[in-house]
Amino acid sequence: MSLATAIVLVVVATGCTKKSPTESAAPSVEKRYPLHGEIVTVNSDRKTLTISHEAIPGLMPAMTMEFDVADGDLAIAKPGERIRAELVRTGDDFHLEKIWPDDRVSTSTIAAAENELRQDTVTRGGGAYREVGENMPNFALYDQQGRVVPAARFRGRQIMLNFIYTRCPVATMCPAATLRMMAVQKAARAAGVTNLELVSISLDPAYDTPGVLKEYAKVRGIDTGNFSFLTGPEPAIRDLLTQFGVIAEFKDGLLKHSLATLLIDEQGRIVHRADGSEWLVDEFVEKMRKG
Repeated sequence: MSLATAIVLVVVATGCTKKSPTESAAPSVEKRYPLHGEIVTVNSDRKTLTISHEAIPGLMPAMTMEFDVADGDLAIAKPGERIRAELVRTGDDFHLEKIWPDDRVSTSTIAAAENELRQDTVTRGGGAYREVGENMPNFALYDQQGRVVPAARFRGRQIMLNFIYTRCPVATMCPAATLRMMAVQKAARAAGVTNLELVSISLDPAYDTPGVLKEYAKVRGIDTGNFSFLTGPEPAIRDLLTQFGVIAEFKDGLLKHSLATLLIDEQGRIVHRADGSEWLVDEFVEKMRKG
């Protein structure tokens, strides 16, 4: 948010009360508030978004304000787009985190797919895990551009799919899995495989928003022409983990999880699976060529 706007807000909220030296020296406490609004302008030069937002209970009335945002969120923001986010206030500083699309069409599409997936998981019961030879489940999630991506979008193309999260600190886990996916992308292209889509679904949707995934791909120089990073509601992610047989749980502040990489054919059928992060790139590419 611009400094001028922040000053106006403080004066309106508290009047012209002068702080004592003790109060000035006190550390600022971070507070978070839910925000819903519409992007008015994308200010790339200042790395801010101007948002026309609804009233924020306990903080401010509805108004139009400028907020600092992360690079990934800035890169995918569009004027006229409705969003929901967390407004983070630390003293007189305001910025936005956890920015998600919030238009009616997108949210209803994601919610309908989430409900369908939930019912499917419950109906399958103890047989929810999908074996090689079965079709992949239906779903709809957001990609790294904030677009809704239904599973049906990949029909007619081979899919290589895994689960990762952007904050993973273990070099032999998610970072290694992403490097192998990038290697497959390059090797498949060299081998003349032209109908491949690579898909990495976040294990940590509470943190991995579309903007975070956008920045993750950009920092690593990933070609997203046929490589999608997906995220969405936590219940939908949990059901996908169940159906794809991936274990993930937070413990002592660390997300502990297993790894699985699957190859899905043009008809949506699971044709190959490799657990762990040490599978062979050439093995997957060879199966793509035979398919």
